[in-house]
Amino acid sequence: MKKVLVILVLLLVVGIWYVVSGAGDFIRTQIEQQGTRYLNTPVSVANVDLALTQGRMTINGLTIKNPQGFSEQNAFSLDAVTLDLGEVINQPYVVQTLSINAPEILYEVDASGQGNLIVLKNNLDANLPKSSNEPTSPPADTASPLVIVDNVTVKDIRLKVNFEQLSTGDLNIETKAYEITLPTFNAGSIGKPNGMPADQVGAAVVKAMLDNVISAAKSEAKKRLKAAAKEKAAKELDKQKDKLLEKANDKLKGLFN
Repeated sequence: MKKVLVILVLLLVVGIWYVVSGAGDFIRTQIEQQGTRYLNTPVSVANVDLALTQGRMTINGLTIKNPQGFSEQNAFSLDAVTLDLGEVINQPYVVQTLSINAPEILYEVDASGQGNLIVLKNNLDANLPKSSNEPTSPPADTASPLVIVDNVTVKDIRLKVNFEQLSTGDLNIETKAYEITLPTFNAGSIGKPNGMPADQVGAAVVKAMLDNVISAAKSEAKKRLKAAAKEKAAKELDKQKDKLLEKANDKLKGLFN
């Protein structure tokens, strides 16, 4: 009898381990497939860790390739995304917090002035279903379950700005590639009040990040261009001042000769 009980316990443990490990791999595959579909560029994930006793899921090694027409570098590179789970008994399932720490994001501008992140954002807008004010009905068995994320926080974004391919005319800007760290920002909640299909949550989070990063990158680039323009204007004024002084000296010489 004892041997039978031991075997049953072992089978139960192995079964739970198999389900959990399989769930992580299934989630990884879904993120890659859905991310690639929404962004129109390859998305990859190293692995997904599920810590059921802690109510936590961690997505490790998430990368998003640059869209076509840009460099071979990654547009996004995130070491880890952590989700602290809340209500997971009934739909919509609740994620209390989704935290992204120190992602590396590239904002690259091509010769025509088109930005890689703007291309990705446009792809998301084109591929995401249009929002509706109508209550969302419970999904069928084959549909993606509904999810609400209470809070999305992104910390210490390492933003690399590169507009080396873009002509800036006669401003002669020496540094067209630089890195800045953006302050922590809170994207609020996702999917309230009725929930959002799980396969769209990641896209909604990425869209919120894109909106924030594009705004910050454009603001920083404008500051650099404005500073370069002011420097050029100051040099032109100095040249004009020197010319006026030379003319004044010539006139003075003529008066006293």
